Amino acid sequence: MTGCTLCDLDLPADPVTDPEVAGEFCCRGCLAVARSLDDVEDIDAASPEELLDPGDDDADGEVCYLSVDGMHCATCELFLESTATDNPGVEGASASYATDTMKLVYDPATVDAGDLPDLVSTAGYEARERSVAEEDEPDSPTAKFLVGGGFFGMMTMMWYVLFIYPQHFGFAPVVDFGSFGRLYLLAQIWLFTTVVLFYSGFTLLRGAYVSLRAGQPNMDLLVSLAATSAYVYSTAVMVTGGIDVYFDVTVAIVLVVSAGNYYEDRVKRNAVSLLSDLTAASVEEARLRDGRTLPVEDVAPGSELLVRPGERVPLDGTVVEGVAAVDEALVTGESLPVTKREGDEVVGGSVVTDTPLVVAVSEDATSTLDRIVGLLWEVQSARPGVQRLADRLATVFVPTVTTVALLVAAGTLVLGGTPTGALLVGLTVLVVACPCALGLATPLAVAAGIQRAAESGVVVASETVFEVLPDVDTVALDKTGTLTSGEMSVTDVAVADGDEARLLARAAALERYSNHPIADAVVAFAAGEGVRPIPDEEPATDGGKPAAATATGSDADAWDDPATSVDVRPTGVVGDVDGERTVVGNSDLLVAEGIAVPEPFRERADAVAADGGVPVLVGWDGQFRGLLAVTDRPRDDWDETVRALADDGRSVVVLTGDEGAAAERFRDHPAVDEVFAGVPPDGKVAAVQRLRARGTVAMVGDGDNDAPALAAADVGVAIAGSGGLATEAADAVVTDGRLDAVPVLFDVATATRRRVRENLTWAFGYNAVAIPLAATGLLNPLFAALAMGTSSALVVLNSARSLVPTE
Repeated sequence: MTGCTLCDLDLPADPVTDPEVAGEFCCRGCLAVARSLDDVEDIDAASPEELLDPGDDDADGEVCYLSVDGMHCATCELFLESTATDNPGVEGASASYATDTMKLVYDPATVDAGDLPDLVSTAGYEARERSVAEEDEPDSPTAKFLVGGGFFGMMTMMWYVLFIYPQHFGFAPVVDFGSFGRLYLLAQIWLFTTVVLFYSGFTLLRGAYVSLRAGQPNMDLLVSLAATSAYVYSTAVMVTGGIDVYFDVTVAIVLVVSAGNYYEDRVKRNAVSLLSDLTAASVEEARLRDGRTLPVEDVAPGSELLVRPGERVPLDGTVVEGVAAVDEALVTGESLPVTKREGDEVVGGSVVTDTPLVVAVSEDATSTLDRIVGLLWEVQSARPGVQRLADRLATVFVPTVTTVALLVAAGTLVLGGTPTGALLVGLTVLVVACPCALGLATPLAVAAGIQRAAESGVVVASETVFEVLPDVDTVALDKTGTLTSGEMSVTDVAVADGDEARLLARAAALERYSNHPIADAVVAFAAGEGVRPIPDEEPATDGGKPAAATATGSDADAWDDPATSVDVRPTGVVGDVDGERTVVGNSDLLVAEGIAVPEPFRERADAVAADGGVPVLVGWDGQFRGLLAVTDRPRDDWDETVRALADDGRSVVVLTGDEGAAAERFRDHPAVDEVFAGVPPDGKVAAVQRLRARGTVAMVGDGDNDAPALAAADVGVAIAGSGGLATEAADAVVTDGRLDAVPVLFDVATATRRRVRENLTWAFGYNAVAIPLAATGLLNPLFAALAMGTSSALVVLNSARSLVPTE
């Protein structure tokens, strides 16, 4: 049997065809996709399996994430990566100075995880394992160097204002100490400057040393050359009896760059603050069923764990005993607890709220929460392509500027200038060209973008987001769980006889035995309306799960016996409640049980079904009693989200496996360009691949079945509640489940890319003007230092501006 022309799934006995569309299809959804998108060329027809193949070397080792103090350039990354991989057992290393994060892939049989920080802590860099404790630290090491140097820097500048600057501009000093006093004053200035250069400037000098060892000239090398050249020149002038010293240039360079690094560090720390709650919630120990505890990493697949009320489920697994409400808000973003019974899956990191559960650990023995935490740390290790471009430009810029400074100094001598004048011109070029603005341009803007996205509940998990998302032409949206809540809920109740509370109580008394999502919706709604469980012994059933009956607060005394003789069927549940035969299900089940459904309620049930919902009919004692409408309701923010995406000129497409009214409700929306209904997961992949042939595509989805489509898109966005595959396949994850965060992510990505370009344009534009001025002698080192500091300050201030308005 040949496969579907679109998705290559097996064809049914009677394939779906259309005379206007070539090929045979497994379903009408694939036919609809082919009809609309089959005229494209150059389709990337990778299979779902290929799309989800990580192709990552992490599979051969364990992964560890470290915080490393002291990184602030690409050369720091290269040096630390090389240092780490030189050690036996470390198979891979990736560092990110933008977020002070380092990812190591290691062999636990060769090297202990606890020894990894020591392997990386070298040349003044300090590594430690990522933890929440670092979020509580009063400040970074940069602050210590900045405060200490700032004090001595102010002392230096005070002497300059009182004694040096007046003479520099032709005025008499405030106090004339004579030749000996002048030497004493300059010696103090030299001492203060020495502290500033070698204490506050320690990280800069270390960065220069590292760049020389790595053979990769960086901005630290140029900054250090400028600062130390001014320091050495001024020292020589002081010793030979001169007064035209430029210790202030050294102080200005060191303090300006240190202040920029300090601000950058603060931005980076704020950008990762979203991780603290998740990391704090990670479970380190698990309790076996017999009461013994052991580290989570030692838990074997299939082990049965006892989770008590108030505790977090250590690892993903399946409930083998107990019924409890489980709070999955931190993991999935769903605010309401979900009832978990025998056979239900639970995610690691969720909280058992009321009664104990026994959970059998899944085969992969992982925690959904830990997987999300790992993903978020992965975000901190990512380095956007535009940032890598700036790093490469910096490595070319430094030797170029150094060469220009040497040539200008030599040219000054050739043209008859004095050695002192030549040194000053060369020094001015070095000072004015300090690429502080270039070095800060990208990491500050990207860190601000990550932070702003995190404030909106979105974790940026891939470098492609800031680079590609602004250029997206089409946004493909999954329906169930994305445009809709993904959970069934009761939206309407119609009573034929008796009161609504009694109807809900009897319906919930039987639906508690069913594992169907519709049954869960009825039970949850009844509980919200005041129906409460009555503990009693488990009744005999013909199937389903044991549970207590329910009663309303007002009717509890009238009937408080649990349901008995319960029979769970595909079309509903039948049983005795309060001694009366009660039926809950569809109309066919009620008719089969001898209960006639009045015509008005039949019409109402048809209307619910036509609107995409499921009518649940209830009857007892041979009489029809009422109807409950159960629907997977659209999210409250779906309309404004779709409109916001379309208003920016993007095409909006809805992909869903559902058919009929559940899908048609979105087709009539003016902002939706196309709805492809009845599309299987592989068909979603094919649809995305065809959409990509027309332009850049972003896919927004929920659930493991959307993972291949998320991976196939140029940018994949997973909504909270997504399974592990969807989370891993996505480039961004909406952690709080709010769909309206997606347009915000588009705005943040666009603003971030624009901010990076603004910063880089300013940085290169400044150097294009300042370097020629310095080379022609129109600037002296002091004004060059002020210009350099002003340039860096503008980049910092531009990056600090709000990217997009907060809610």
